[in-house]
Amino acid sequence: MGFADQRYTVNLSILFTELPLLDRPAAAAAAGFTAVELWWPWADAPTPERSEPDALKRAIEDAGVRLTGLNFYAGQLPGPDRGALSVPGEESERFRANVEVAAEFAESLGCGSLNALYGNRVDGVDPAEQDALALENLALAARTADRIGATLLIEALNKPESPLYPLVSAPAAVEVVDKVNQATGLGNAHFLMDLYHLSMNGEDLAQVIERYADRTGHVQIADNPGRGAPGTGTLPLEDLLDQLRKAGYEGRVGLEYKPGDRPSAETFDWLPVQARAAR
Repeated sequence: MGFADQRYTVNLSILFTELPLLDRPAAAAAAGFTAVELWWPWADAPTPERSEPDALKRAIEDAGVRLTGLNFYAGQLPGPDRGALSVPGEESERFRANVEVAAEFAESLGCGSLNALYGNRVDGVDPAEQDALALENLALAARTADRIGATLLIEALNKPESPLYPLVSAPAAVEVVDKVNQATGLGNAHFLMDLYHLSMNGEDLAQVIERYADRTGHVQIADNPGRGAPGTGTLPLEDLLDQLRKAGYEGRVGLEYKPGDRPSAETFDWLPVQARAAR
């Protein structure tokens, strides 16, 4: 096994960002990849003008790559925000308005995974109130995802970089997954296992994999420290991905790392070209 035996998708919201958004799908294809994923591309617009998603859809199709994952609107990302769905008031409403728009875009490209970031805690607001709002909005998102045959993903981030985000461990995120599935009865909510974030939280990654591989709908990787490409830090990512496969995970591995001071296309030297195309 090893890196060459995994199935990859490239996150175009963190890699190839030296290029305009519409040029990134072709750049990923030129690097040998056939699958890509995205954070919500329009941070200021949960419901953008139709011309913008239409142009991105054409760019993805023209490049010959497949969109495999998409975030719902999450506020300013990158930036201070970590989602909108648990934030009372305008941000929550923006998330709700985005749910149908994001699902329509995903469906138009055959994308089967939609990631919903929980959102930061808000000063002066009871956490229980935020959690109730989150469950309501996540249930809406799960039902909408189910309608297009998609999975809803719920992600744990890391506390050092996201100190106001409440889901900063695998158990915390999986607990929310369970609540959403119980609320909807659909069973289409799953854990997004980001090995970089979990390592930043000091979690035992091998234990997390053993415990939650069967609850995992998607995996993302970056090395630690630095959030760079595999081999730039100290995480045994090749071994961890092998363990995931042995535990039954058959999904894609999202490359969600920072390219550093190199062009993104030069950061894939750890992965043979023939292993980059989705299988």
